[in-house]
Amino acid sequence: MIATPSSLALQDQSIQAWSWLADPATCISTDPDGPLAGLTFGVKDVLDVQGMPTRYGAHFPHALPAERDAACVALLRQAGAIAMGKTVTAEFAYAAPGPTRNPLNLDHTPGGSSSGSAAAVAAGMVNFALGTQTGGSMMRPAAFTGILGFKPSFGAVHRSGLFLLCDSLDTIGYFSRDLSVLRRVASVLQGLPDSRVPSTPRIGVLDGKDLGPITPAALAALEQGYQHLEQQGARLERLPADAQLKELLILQGQIMAYEMARSLLPVWQASSDALRPVTVQAIKQGLELPPADYHAWQARRRQLQQEWQDRYGHFDALLTPAAPGPAPYGLDSTGSSVLNRPWSLLGWPTLSLPAPGQNSPLPLGLQLIGQAHQDGSLLDLASLLCPVKQV
Repeated sequence: MIATPSSLALQDQSIQAWSWLADPATCISTDPDGPLAGLTFGVKDVLDVQGMPTRYGAHFPHALPAERDAACVALLRQAGAIAMGKTVTAEFAYAAPGPTRNPLNLDHTPGGSSSGSAAAVAAGMVNFALGTQTGGSMMRPAAFTGILGFKPSFGAVHRSGLFLLCDSLDTIGYFSRDLSVLRRVASVLQGLPDSRVPSTPRIGVLDGKDLGPITPAALAALEQGYQHLEQQGARLERLPADAQLKELLILQGQIMAYEMARSLLPVWQASSDALRPVTVQAIKQGLELPPADYHAWQARRRQLQQEWQDRYGHFDALLTPAAPGPAPYGLDSTGSSVLNRPWSLLGWPTLSLPAPGQNSPLPLGLQLIGQAHQDGSLLDLASLLCPVKQV
């Protein structure tokens, strides 16, 4: 039975995943025979949905309804999916958290910035939801709420109708509890070609400890994933620490800070009272970064993209923890994104999925990382090697 906006409102009282719920009259499938017919979805509130305001997680109570759907929303509706509303985001998909709670434990964060989308899926409110990632805004929420989160290769999904926080980093992705649903959504939005998983996939394993502290629980989950993949016939190789991982992390932060500040400057100038202090402070700091440095960072980024392709291109995927540990207590922080940001900088596709064999009330996630523009191969590899049925 398909949920209704009124039933979602009741279910959402404690979770607060939604910023706007659709008019019930619009909650119908436009194509009963489409590839996504009858599937319900939520849309992160940085993407436009016709007839609904886009408020970006900021204090814009008088925002007008969008005149048209974002390109990805339009494609999903044309495929028969039903948009149920807008989901909560951190302010402008950056750092200031929204009110959303983790459905698995209301005292803990669901992660961010795509907090509402992950929480709505984890609570079973919708079949899938759209999110975005600049650094770790999809991988972390998926890990913290025990669901699947897929960030495609940079540029793989049309961004018309998305507020761009960081033009050279922002990527639209999808959450679900069912890997087959992710594959269907990706096929609609990306037109993925058929792909074939090697009989003995080769996977490189990075523990991520050179990026920052990783909890023993996260390292144990990585080991469980290693053993599971090995049992499924994969050929795994433990990779040594790579000093360039730290460089990728730092470079991503510099580029993000520069672009974010210039993207939000007009908003700050027009509506300074609408932004929270952490956002304003980030804008001020980012505006101090010189354009010459930014261009040098982008040039170095291009070098690193080629170097990493040359160094790790023989692997079918890389495997890391999806987050340094389980969801932190409280709602003041959305957790650390250090394990996700290097791959966002490279533009490679990533998939967060629950680690196998868990009994903890707060889940731990694994992160599979594919080669650029090999998104279908990554999803197929996950389907073969990590069959996690969530529905």
